[in-house]
Order: sequence, then C-alpha cells, then structure tokens
Amino acid sequence: MKPKLFIDGEHGTTGLQIRQRIAGRDDIEVLSIPEAERRNQSLREELLKEADIAILCLPDDAARESVAMIGDAGTRVIDASTAHRTAEGWTYGMAELDGDQAASIRAAQFVANPGCWPQGPIATLRPLVKAGLVPADFPVTFTGITGYSGGGKAMIADYEAMGETAPEFLPYGLTLSHKHLPELKRYALLSRDPLMVPVVGDFAQGMVTMVPLQLGALPTVPTGKQLHEAIADHYASLDASVIEVAPFEKVERVPGLQPEALNDTDGMNLYVFANDDRAQAVLIAVYDNLGKGASGAAVQNLDLMIGA
Repeated sequence: MKPKLFIDGEHGTTGLQIRQRIAGRDDIEVLSIPEAERRNQSLREELLKEADIAILCLPDDAARESVAMIGDAGTRVIDASTAHRTAEGWTYGMAELDGDQAASIRAAQFVANPGCWPQGPIATLRPLVKAGLVPADFPVTFTGITGYSGGGKAMIADYEAMGETAPEFLPYGLTLSHKHLPELKRYALLSRDPLMVPVVGDFAQGMVTMVPLQLGALPTVPTGKQLHEAIADHYASLDASVIEVAPFEKVERVPGLQPEALNDTDGMNLYVFANDDRAQAVLIAVYDNLGKGASGAAVQNLDLMIGA
C-alpha cells in the first residue's frame, strides 16, 4: 500500500515546491485540501490523522497546533517550521550531519526540517569542531546572501511589486537575534553564540553562506589543507550525500561561486579557501534556499522515511 502524504500548508512557497518535486511519482498517495478549505480545522485534523506522513509548511504556532491535532494517531511528521528544530524528541532532518543521521531520520516519527541559513555553516563547521581543528567556543561569525523567496509569499510579493526599485543588497536581522541561531549553535557543536549577518538580494532564489575564520587566535593553528581534508573526509564517508566538496585551491575567484549556481537542484557545494601565512580561512557553501535549504531537504527526509 502506498504511504499517504499530507502537506499541511501546501499552498505556501515551501509546500508548492514540495508538490512540484513529487509531481508524477506513483509511490505516494497525496492527500490534498483545497485552498478554499485550508482554514477548515476539522478537515485539516482529519487529513493529518489519516496521513502516514505529514509535512508541515506552516508558521511556528500553526505547526505546533498541527502536532497537537495529530495526538496519538501515529502520523509521522516532517516540520519545515522553526518550531521543533531544537526540541526534545525531534530528529534533525539533515541527513549529512553524521554517519548515522540518515538512519535516525529513517526511523523517526518526528523530524525537524533544517532552516536554509544554518545548513551551510553547519555543513562546514561541524566536521571541524568534531575533528578538534576549531574549538567549540570559537567566536564564529557568518554572513551570506539569499534570494527573496526565503521570505515567503509576502516578501516575494513585495520584491515583485518594487520592480527596478527593489534593493539589490539588503542586510537584515540587525537585532542580532535571528530565529535560526539556536539551531546553528546546537548542530554546529558550538558553545558560544555565533554572530549572524544575513542579506537578502534582488533575485528569487539561491544562496551563499560564508564563515570567515581568524585562526591566528588559536594555540594550534590548522592549515587550510587540514580544514579541507576534515570536511572532505566527513562527506566522503557518507553513503548517499547530496553535499559535494570542491577541490582545495588557491585562487582569487571561482566563476561558479554565486548564489544562483545550484538553483532548482537539491545539492550543496562546499569550498575552503585559506591563507596560511595570515592564519585565515573562509568556508563557503552554495545551495538553493528552496532546494537543500527547504523543500529539497523535506523530500530527502520523506524518501528516507518511506524507504524510497
């Protein structure tokens, strides 16, 4: 029997992208609620309980409400909101986190889909902290740029309405308390709060994250090659990773290193650049904020959970 899937919030940006990604598949039965009925709570509860797996593409409070509606029905959940990413009893839905993370997702009832911003920094920092090359209390800072689709329907409408007057480069989160920081801190294995300066650009989708490292502050300074080897070895050890590590090179620029390079894919490319004489390095990740950063990760987790 085909597993039944209900996307709670299927008419939002993430939900629509998931529908596109699973369109034409005959191994899943999709339960759908008409957009006109999306506020029908009794129908929503009925579908949440009928489904084998529910993907929640909702604001945080609505996602918590959906989990409460499910109760003891046994429905397995992938939550794309921020609500449960550091909650007890929830498995973090980044299959490449550790060697056994994919198996943990496969067996879990509750999976918290990762946020777009933390995934690049987690992907680069976690292997370095585990290898002892970067200490957990290192003062991590990071920045990057994402397409405006990361802000959902409201931001998409705003940017499209502004047309040529839309800002090409707009820093935000200037209270320094972005909602993705707790997730980044936990899964990058950091003991000190990281400093995040996100930027939205005047393009629809795609993103780049950058983590600069002032390695000279460390008692033992790792080389760029050591950083690269630790990251590359981690992903080479995984059976089915969608993350690729670029060769370690000393170059001024890489033509493909731009936020839209992996648009409409579910992969992620990692880069390490370093100047050993200055004891400095920068860790860069390129991915689609709607792909590996959101809907692609949700489908990756769905496939693990149904054994596809």
